[in-house]
Amino acid sequence: MKPFHSQSVFHPKLWTTLQAYSWSAFAADAAAGVIVGIVALPLAIAFGIASGVTPDRGLVTGIVAGFLISALGGSRVQIGGPTGAFVVIVYQIVQQYGVGGLTAATFAAGGILIAMGVFRLGAAIKFIPYPLTVGFTAGIAVVIFSSQVKDLLGLKTGPLPADFIDKWREYFAHLGSADPATVALSLVSLGIITGWQKISRRVPGPFVAIVAVTALVQAAGIPVETIGSRFGELPAGLPRPALPSLSLSEWARLIRPAFTIALLGAIESLLSATVADSMIGSRHRSNTELIGQGIANLGSALFGGIPATGAIARTATNVKNGARTPVAGMIHALTLLLIVLLFGRFATLIPLCVLAAILTVVSYHMSEWHAFVALFKAPRSDVAVLVITFALTVLADLTVAVEAGMVLAMALFFKRMTEVSMIEQLQAEAARGESGSDEPAKALPEGVSVYEAHGALVFGVVEGLRDVTAFGAKAPKVLILGMRDVLALDATAIRAISDLAAACRRQGTRFVLAGVHSQPRRAIERAGLVEQLGKDNVLAGDVQHVLSRLGS
Repeated sequence: MKPFHSQSVFHPKLWTTLQAYSWSAFAADAAAGVIVGIVALPLAIAFGIASGVTPDRGLVTGIVAGFLISALGGSRVQIGGPTGAFVVIVYQIVQQYGVGGLTAATFAAGGILIAMGVFRLGAAIKFIPYPLTVGFTAGIAVVIFSSQVKDLLGLKTGPLPADFIDKWREYFAHLGSADPATVALSLVSLGIITGWQKISRRVPGPFVAIVAVTALVQAAGIPVETIGSRFGELPAGLPRPALPSLSLSEWARLIRPAFTIALLGAIESLLSATVADSMIGSRHRSNTELIGQGIANLGSALFGGIPATGAIARTATNVKNGARTPVAGMIHALTLLLIVLLFGRFATLIPLCVLAAILTVVSYHMSEWHAFVALFKAPRSDVAVLVITFALTVLADLTVAVEAGMVLAMALFFKRMTEVSMIEQLQAEAARGESGSDEPAKALPEGVSVYEAHGALVFGVVEGLRDVTAFGAKAPKVLILGMRDVLALDATAIRAISDLAAACRRQGTRFVLAGVHSQPRRAIERAGLVEQLGKDNVLAGDVQHVLSRLGS
């Protein structure tokens, strides 16, 4: 077997860091991993419940996927597991396809993520528009919070509707049923979570809140809803690996949500890895990260878990506590497993209101409301992408929101491209000269027409090229198309140039491309356009240089 190298599509950071590993590095990684494992415990449970599945599925995801993401990923300090980004889409999949459908979609998403990495799409994922990311992230935060109001207030409602507006109508209709004890415990939990960091940053506030509020409820015998009262006993340990038995048509129905899971997972994991890079001065391997995330989601699905990706907050906690290699993330997963094995039976005692308080704080930080408000000062097209993506995430469907946001962002991008791209006819020889001299412009030689293209020649812009062939009563002897300001062109532009050259041949006009840069030249060479035009008619010099050659 050939050894992997830095340019390989799959080269986990763990393999690199272990080549110069030491006991001191292990001690730092172990300390950070244990702390992050404690941080991840309440979040794994809370994200599992918020996603519409049992809390043990969130724990399984943190253990299995968390271990594999660190062991096989492309980041030194990435922490993986269930995250808030998936709560909305997972809940919708469970409601529509059941838990078996979720497992199948997660498994399929793992395969898609692996394919993304194999085909080196890691760099392409980074080009997701910022307003789109902020829009659906803020929307997810709002939906997460709205799903926790019942447990925060102890409302006596029936099964809540999935629709956002109907859910809030149900809340307002049952406000009178709020339980004072639950409300008080929620406020205590929120106070501990937000205030504990002023006392200690080593011990996580959510963990302290769970221990303190659970102990208070048990000691005082406060009658509030707990994990045990809603979900029953939790299994102590990992289940046997298995996949749901679905028909081919059922698997086909899950492709669309699987792509949404894969896209969100790719965005979140690479964003988290980039944040981690800035904190430790490293560089992640994006394609390896995607493959590692894919394998982790395959593993999570096999053990009945939910989708997983890189978690920014837990990754930052990992770094701040001294982690520098993937070993810390692996220890975080083993810490979770140890807690489940030794203390899993006590998880049933945790009040649901404290988990709702944890998710309320998570949704607040996740909303990035400062960035959301700041984007309203951006161009109106970006504001449109932000608002539409946010509204569709909250009111419709996350899959629809991402798809619509991407389509709108692409449409607005090409609109901007057309606004800054143009093809103009020049009337004087001195125009567009490289020297920038102040000499008076001279008339063009008789029988010579000159056009200058600006910006990117792509579909939607090249219609101006077709207007060039409208020669009128008399065709010119020479037609020059200046491309000094053209840095890119696509197949539509190449076809338009080819049609223009054919029209010139029919009229007996010599057609010359001037100032052709490297990318456009490679494109027209691959398309066979250089042979069609003749090498003497595809020139690197600018328009003025071509005119001087014609004059000589």
